[in-house]
Amino acid sequence: MSRKVPFEATLEVRDTCLCLHVQRAARALARRFDEALRPVGLTHGQFSLLNALNRPQPATLGAVARLLVMDRTTVTAALKPLERDGLVSIQADPSDRRSRLLTLTGKGLETLASAVPIWRETHAALEAGLVPSSPDGLRAALLALC
Repeated sequence: MSRKVPFEATLEVRDTCLCLHVQRAARALARRFDEALRPVGLTHGQFSLLNALNRPQPATLGAVARLLVMDRTTVTAALKPLERDGLVSIQADPSDRRSRLLTLTGKGLETLASAVPIWRETHAALEAGLVPSSPDGLRAALLALC
């Protein structure tokens, strides 16, 4: 009992699917930022994670997961190489030993400080190419989907 989907449906999805277009754009942006951040030894995901930890007080794993819209298991896995490389410190929370507190180390702060100018330059170049759309309009539209 074979049902056929007309090729026109494939074209419709290709041309109109918001999820597909956002995924494609996300992959293209990720590649661009990965390449730009390579000189400081970071991927775009690691940069985002280090940036999420750049705060006055240590962050909890849950707070970082919520900020990055990731599950805790994925954040934990992403932290392992950063901890191994000495960029992040993970300590038990003294007020709740089940919770973990995440902080940037001195090396992590230095790496982030080296990466931010690269991110700014890459980001500015990408925003400049968003014509005729405004970067703020794009951000608002994408945030509305969350």
